[in-house]
Amino acid sequence: MHIVVCIKQVPETTDIGWDSKTGTLMREGAGGILNPNDKNALEAALQLKEKHGGTVTALSMGPPQAEDALRETLSMGVDKAILLSDEQFAGADTLSTSCALRLALKKIARFDLVLCGKESSDAATAQVGPQLAELLNLPQLTYATEVSIKSNSVRIKQKLEDGFRILETSFPALITVERELNQPRIPPMDSIMEAYRDKEVQVLRAEDLGGDKEHFGLKGSPTQSRKVYSKKVKKGKVTILQGEPDEIARELIQTLKHKGLLRGLNVT
Repeated sequence: MHIVVCIKQVPETTDIGWDSKTGTLMREGAGGILNPNDKNALEAALQLKEKHGGTVTALSMGPPQAEDALRETLSMGVDKAILLSDEQFAGADTLSTSCALRLALKKIARFDLVLCGKESSDAATAQVGPQLAELLNLPQLTYATEVSIKSNSVRIKQKLEDGFRILETSFPALITVERELNQPRIPPMDSIMEAYRDKEVQVLRAEDLGGDKEHFGLKGSPTQSRKVYSKKVKKGKVTILQGEPDEIARELIQTLKHKGLLRGLNVT
């Protein structure tokens, strides 16, 4: 069994900025971490490998520093790591990202499952997994809180707003997972050192994927930001209440009522 896990390096919020011309995040050179939800997908893949055998490949698209996130997957136990990195991929929306991932999966050729985190912490669109499934013409099982394999089929417990349901399909298939599915493992130090010292991250550029270059990056992204701006926060007057707790509480409630923030509350 071969499982491919699509992962993403997401920026740390204090290190990221906006490109005002393109309306996209400035990821190049920004500090990043492995998307938390993708760790659950990785853990699910590794547990399936340990139980049923096979191999796990981690696949990502991003700038050169995204290699760090892939090395983290190698330290967790992934067998192979592939990074799609090219200036032509810059500014990609979810559809353009899915198109590039599809071409990479076509080069991998044989796989039984594709696992994705439900969403990324920077955009939280939850679109890449379903779009990739559509482009690959795969059945998609989304919002999984449990995953099990029996013979040539996979079954999940799908999280719904008011409960859950059981879904099952044959291989190959794509699954998106919820954070509550598992608790990702923490790799030991020797595995981390080995991932950086001895293991390889395969880098594929746009020309390696083939396909129409018009589908890559900002050019191939139908979703674009029309305007990006930083909200200006006005500094208001600070009032410090002093006195006994009961007095402070009454004064606070009266002040909130005066500002129209509380209604229908009588204070004696």
